[in-house]
Amino acid sequence: MVRMSVLADCLKTISNAEKRGRRQVLIRPSSKVVVKFLRCMQEHGYIGEFEIVDDHRAQKIVIELTGRLNKCGVISPRFDVPYGEIEKWIVNLLPSRQFGHLILSTTYGIMTHEEARRKKTGGKILGFFY
Repeated sequence: MVRMSVLADCLKTISNAEKRGRRQVLIRPSSKVVVKFLRCMQEHGYIGEFEIVDDHRAQKIVIELTGRLNKCGVISPRFDVPYGEIEKWIVNLLPSRQFGHLILSTTYGIMTHEEARRKKTGGKILGFFY
């Protein structure tokens, strides 16, 4: 079957492995967007280390899970989120204001909603995790 979204596949695999109580999970294929999304999750402590395995094809990623992740998902289609509307998306997607992160693809790169607010920029919404 054809993969529609590599990012959606990745996040669903991580979510399922986390629910099953696994310590590691193998993600394939890999992409730049997936790696940057995982970096954001790692910076905030939701996943442990991850290693990119080059198999001369689409690459694989082995992720160490910490057990902190409750839910992660992708927002499709990637809606435009202006700077002023970030709050509306936070209210709709996250369980509380102090908890969880939205990932935006901005002109400054892929970042969380907090970084986007600090830089006073909007972008396209990729997904969320908490």
